[in-house]
Order: sequence, then structure tokens, then C-alpha cells
Amino acid sequence: MKCVVEGIELSEAALKTVKACASKTTVPVLECIKLSAKNDGLTLSAADGEISIIKTVKAEVYEEGEVCVPGRYFCDFMKKLEGVQITLSTDGGRMDITYADSQTSMQVLPADEFPKIDTDIKENSFSLKTADLKKFISATSFCCATDDSRPILKGCQFVIKDGVVEVTALDGFRLATIKGEAKSSGDLELVCPARTLNEIEKMMPDDDGDTEIFIQRGMILVSSGNTVLTSRLYGGDFIKKDNIIPKSFITTVKVNKELIKASIERAAILVRSDKNSLIIFDISGDTVEISSASEIGSVQEPVKAEITGKDIKIAMNSKFIIEAVNALEEEQIELSFNNNVQPFICQNAQNKDKLYLILPVRTSNNA
Repeated sequence: MKCVVEGIELSEAALKTVKACASKTTVPVLECIKLSAKNDGLTLSAADGEISIIKTVKAEVYEEGEVCVPGRYFCDFMKKLEGVQITLSTDGGRMDITYADSQTSMQVLPADEFPKIDTDIKENSFSLKTADLKKFISATSFCCATDDSRPILKGCQFVIKDGVVEVTALDGFRLATIKGEAKSSGDLELVCPARTLNEIEKMMPDDDGDTEIFIQRGMILVSSGNTVLTSRLYGGDFIKKDNIIPKSFITTVKVNKELIKASIERAAILVRSDKNSLIIFDISGDTVEISSASEIGSVQEPVKAEITGKDIKIAMNSKFIIEAVNALEEEQIELSFNNNVQPFICQNAQNKDKLYLILPVRTSNNA
């Protein structure tokens, strides 16, 4: 293999594909990026068994061929060569990287050891506005579980029915759900890994176009420009959110988003080293008093609000409420409660397309 490619394009392609390289594996080739020089392009591919990313850049190809390079080392090295033209050439188990008046060599593996990536995925599909897809992902993926005790909770559920898509994520302590429009020839339901969705969000352009998502045999495929991403989907039954979200509430609070956010963030500082980062809302009259206490000190801040219903005092994880509030866009937000041990919800005051549910923390006062 021998080809010439611009450093900036090669660096950007390596940065995209390296996200699909395995980090802990007994199969060395899964830590590699496969380089394939053919016709007038250089294709970079990476796959770790769950996700694969393929990216093609323009290149002057003098000798076609393919080889596997150590993914993270190659990516880090290319980042330092963004301003120059690069020549890649292979010689046995080594690849020479020539740039300006310099040359570096890197050990490589044979390309035939690299797993085959199936991109023939087109049995079912649905389409979303690209801006909506990015919004759905950013609004929910942070609520996915991160441990392996219940793998399906490491993904977001997409339910498409009658032109409406509903995306839901939960980790056992909180839940996020958002609704929007979708174009589909039929009803679909799938659970996509949060890691996959976050990579899709990054690869999508900031434009007014649509993104088509293809599904087949428990796999998903999304393409944008010269980048193709495939990933396996999670199988199994996802938790039914309608069984979790309360249908009615005893106490409702409407409050300025920025005021309550700033107060929560200050209260969270003193408890950020604690396991639950515990803060307390004491809701009564026309005030939400936000407090926290640790061996560092204590905070008590009143925030004016429009409150209907009974007084309530409730403890919660400050990280969960901060992330929920940050995900809302309106100037006024609405918090709805039943008591100090049942889940409460957080929404925009007007547009109810998003909903965040948070489980309170039991303390010695409310156990």
C-alpha cells in the first residue's frame, strides 16, 4: 500500500474512527484502525464487537492495499501532523509515515485478521430531522445506566408509532423521556446503546436535513457524508415507563430555571464528595428553600416560586436534578411532587415534550 493524503483530513478521520477501537481486549486487532487504500480514497475502519465506524477521505493512491495500525497511537500521531501532507507506505510488518523532511515507522498487523463489518442493513428504517435526532440524544442519553448489571438500561429506547417517536432512558434512579415527529413506513421499537447514540450525535452535521436510520437483525446503521456507523442493538424487554411515571401530583412548583439552577449548584458544591451529593428542598408558602450540609459547611437559600398544593420537604441527588434542569430550555420550569419518598418530575412549564423523573433519597427523617 502506498498513498498520499492531507494531514488535516487524515487526523479528523482517525479521531472519528478511533472511538470504535476496543480499549480492553485480548484480540489485538480490535485495538487497530484498518487502513484501506483503493481507487482515489483511503478508508479508515474500526470495530470493537459492539460498534463500528468507517470513514473515507480523498487520497492519491499509488499502490492499493490494506493494513491495520495501532488505533490510539496512530490517531495521536496524526493529530500532530494536521498541517502537512502525509505519505503512507507499507513494507512487510511495518508502515512508513513520511511528512515534510521526516519519516516515522509504525508496526502493523495484517488486514485479513480484521473482522468483517456488515453494512448491508436496510430491512427497516425511519427518518428524523437531524436537529431533532441530536436533541433526542442529548436530552436522554445521560440518564442511561453505566454498569453492566442490567445491560438493556445502558441504552435508549426508541418507540415509533403513528408518526411519533418517543425516546426513553433510565438507570434505576431517574428517567428521561422526550417526544417528537418521525417518518416511518411502520411501527418500530428498538434499544440503542447510549455510547452509539453519542457517537451518532457527534457525526451528524448541524443542518436542517433529515437522517435516515436503518435496522436489521439486531443491528443499526447510520451514515453521514463519508462516515458510516453500525452498532448492535440491545435485546430484551425495556421497562414500561407508564408504570413508573405518576399520573397525578399533590404539590406543583413553577420557578425560574436560572434562579433555582444557580441555587442548586451552590448547594451541591459542599456535598460533591458525598455518595449521594444530597440536597434538600423545603417547599412551603411561596418559597423553595434549598439546603445542604457536610463537614465542610452548610448552605440555605430561599428561591421564590409559584407553589400550589401541600408543603413538602424532600431530599435528592444534586447531580440528577442539575442535569435535568440543564436539559430544559424554558425560562420557567415545573416540578411536581406527591411525597418525600415517591418519584417527582421536572418539565418545562409550557412545552411538555420532555419529562425527567427522579427518585428521592431516603434520609433518617423520611425513611
